[in-house]
Amino acid sequence: MIVKSRSESLELKILRSLHVRSDMGVKEENYYSNLSKGFMGEKKFDEWLEPLINTRLVLHDVLLEHNNTKFQIDSLLITSDKIYLFEVKNYEGDFYIESEKWLSHSKNEIKSPLLQLQRNESLFRRLQQDLGYNFTIESYVIFVNPEFHLYQAPANLPLIFPTQLNRFICKIKRFPSRLADIHSKFAEHLHSLHINDSPYSRLPEYHFSALKKGICCLACHKLHTSFRKTTLTCKSCGSRENYIPAVLRSVEEFKLLFPDRKITSNDIYEWCEIIKTKRVIWEILSSNFTLVGRGKSSYYVR
Repeated sequence: MIVKSRSESLELKILRSLHVRSDMGVKEENYYSNLSKGFMGEKKFDEWLEPLINTRLVLHDVLLEHNNTKFQIDSLLITSDKIYLFEVKNYEGDFYIESEKWLSHSKNEIKSPLLQLQRNESLFRRLQQDLGYNFTIESYVIFVNPEFHLYQAPANLPLIFPTQLNRFICKIKRFPSRLADIHSKFAEHLHSLHINDSPYSRLPEYHFSALKKGICCLACHKLHTSFRKTTLTCKSCGSRENYIPAVLRSVEEFKLLFPDRKITSNDIYEWCEIIKTKRVIWEILSSNFTLVGRGKSSYYVR
């Protein structure tokens, strides 16, 4: 059973909007790209875990804290005899290990996922002991991208490569899992300790006036190029959608980017841009939100 599912972080959602609506710097673009690829890799691993969830407990993306130190576990699998901690990586290309350093083919050093795994396991072990539990723990770094290869990797490292994933999952599945109340209690305890971390302090600075206006395509996330009658059309991917859910989605995006800004018909009219009649925006807001106040100071709330 999935105790905590995986969803896109606020940080990723905001960066995707900024990627479409602004000219991000190289550093921000690389960070967004890595964050997006990482999430796709984690979702891919979730599919591999599906055969195990009937008789085991799964928590995805758990952000915990022990002794004022935060640590994040990509996936946690609770079975009747042990707990698996998984660090999921969607690396692509050729890498090698040299004197415990992880290097790309072009000799760029990257953070060692093994050190990250060891840190997470150590903090998790101490946390569960403080909570009064003492389960056996096994930790692995999972590589999901078939275009990844690691040279000179010692055979005894807790690394699972793409070609080994199916066999690894089957190996876990072969051991029966008979969960007891203590396992469910522990899973719920961890879920209750999960921290909803705010991303706003780590984002690049942005302002309403500087962002590109329009409605993002639901399929490819690029800005729609035309609106005719009731249909929005994306030139980039050719997808079409009704204007009402598209506008409502844009309102949610507006609130995501500007949580302290009130929803007004003027702002949403400017934000959507491609909708050329302000009355259309007014009708959508009036049908789906509650108007507070009158005149120029009025705004909408859920």
